[in-house]
Amino acid sequence: MRALRRLVGRPFVPPNPAPPPWKGHGDTWAGGAWGCPPRIKGSASECPGTETSRGRGPPRDRGLPEPGRGRGRQMEVQGRVLLLTICAAGIGGTFQFGYNLSIINAPTLHIQQFTNETWQMRTGQPLPDHLVLLVWSLIVSLYPLGGLLGALLAGPLAVTLGRKKSLLVNNIFVLAAAGLFGFSRRAGSFEMIMLGRLLVGISAGVSMNVQPMYLGESAPKELRGAVAMTSAIFTALGLVMGQVVGLRELLGGPQAWPLLLASCLVPGALQLASLPLLPESPRYLLIDCGDPAACQAALQRLRGPADLAGELAELEQERAVCRGGRARRPWELFRERALRRQVASLVVLGGAMELCGNDAMYAYALAVFSQAGISQDKIQYVAIGTGGCELLATLLSCLVIERAGRRVLLTGGYGLMTCWGSVFTVALCLQQGSFSWMPYLAMACVFASILSFGIGPAGVTGILATELFDQMARPAAYMVCGALMWTMLFLVGLAFPFIMTRGKSFVEISEELQRLNFPGRGRGLAWAGPEVVRSTEL
Repeated sequence: MRALRRLVGRPFVPPNPAPPPWKGHGDTWAGGAWGCPPRIKGSASECPGTETSRGRGPPRDRGLPEPGRGRGRQMEVQGRVLLLTICAAGIGGTFQFGYNLSIINAPTLHIQQFTNETWQMRTGQPLPDHLVLLVWSLIVSLYPLGGLLGALLAGPLAVTLGRKKSLLVNNIFVLAAAGLFGFSRRAGSFEMIMLGRLLVGISAGVSMNVQPMYLGESAPKELRGAVAMTSAIFTALGLVMGQVVGLRELLGGPQAWPLLLASCLVPGALQLASLPLLPESPRYLLIDCGDPAACQAALQRLRGPADLAGELAELEQERAVCRGGRARRPWELFRERALRRQVASLVVLGGAMELCGNDAMYAYALAVFSQAGISQDKIQYVAIGTGGCELLATLLSCLVIERAGRRVLLTGGYGLMTCWGSVFTVALCLQQGSFSWMPYLAMACVFASILSFGIGPAGVTGILATELFDQMARPAAYMVCGALMWTMLFLVGLAFPFIMTRGKSFVEISEELQRLNFPGRGRGLAWAGPEVVRSTEL
């Protein structure tokens, strides 16, 4: 009986007990049973070395982080490295494109005067007005011509050196151009300005193609669209910064314009200092280089302490599809039937972005602001608002692109631009009449059209090549898209100062063309129209 009582009094222990569901990884197996059973409600007993279950749940291993905290730290690490990668790639990438496109507007008259003075010192005679205009048009248009060369160079660089190294090597052009700009006036050579513009154009052409490729391949799938949209954000930021730095109070004066042009050195130096510390594109490391260990290390830095099995499996699947292939050349994209629809979409949407009228809105902005009654000394400050509108719109688009989708943003942006462009045309036609409020309506249409452009076409078009083409065809697709964009910018930059005929009658246009074609002859009729517009707003 005593033995029976002792047997009944002991707690029953199964021969091979399974760990209770509330046990953590840190609980130890001792003597064939887990450290202690769950506390019975109302009992005062506690397991030694553990916390009581009074409102705290099962005992937890103190050595492991709580699930919520671990997830939050993982997202924090992932977000920090990804944000640094975006900033390092953008500050020396598309930021340079927008910045160098914008800063050339402030010193327009100063550079033209420097060109005329330099020619007079060499030959003893001033340069005719139409040749000054021609030289200035070349200075402006050599930037997109260099961009065209850079776009054609970007594909081979991205395949040979990789995405990150291509961006780093690309700063060689920036350093050389900054030196040419800085010493051009001291050397008395406007040719140095022309060569510098060509070099910064090459740099912009490379970065405009490689940066979205690099960021699109480094971002997680659920953030790919938003991360790739940051290329448009840095472009708009560069436009605004160029407008701000080009103010007369800063570097837009007659003595500081060489420093203004050479200030492109600062973003390049920032990229050279920061980008080497960040990882290369994981897709490039695995698919192009065939280095799984380097790919996993890059993913680990970009994603933090996350489970990479799913993403690695996806990359391996893409690698298997591309195995045995080689990087395609641009002309091969047009021959392959499987890529015909992607190429057509890329060409149509890329051409539409350049022909949608946003450049014309920027070109007309200063004249519209002047006719709205804004004084000449205040127009440069109001013009900053145009770049600010595009920056605000691209930020908004970056936040909603994953929810709204690419098609909605594209169709909505172009639809709104069509609406505002129509109203703007009517306002321009009627502003000379009895409607005194028409200039204000035209000014509102300028801001509204730029906002609509930034919401959709400005950013979405740039990420299409990343998402529509695989690893082998992506560099060639960016070459096609970049060549199309830069060719159109070159033609507009070269022809715009000559074809700007706003506010002139047919007689005045004919007289102006007669003066340009035959500079030595008289004008005939008395000239009453405005001077030739030398604006470089694109």
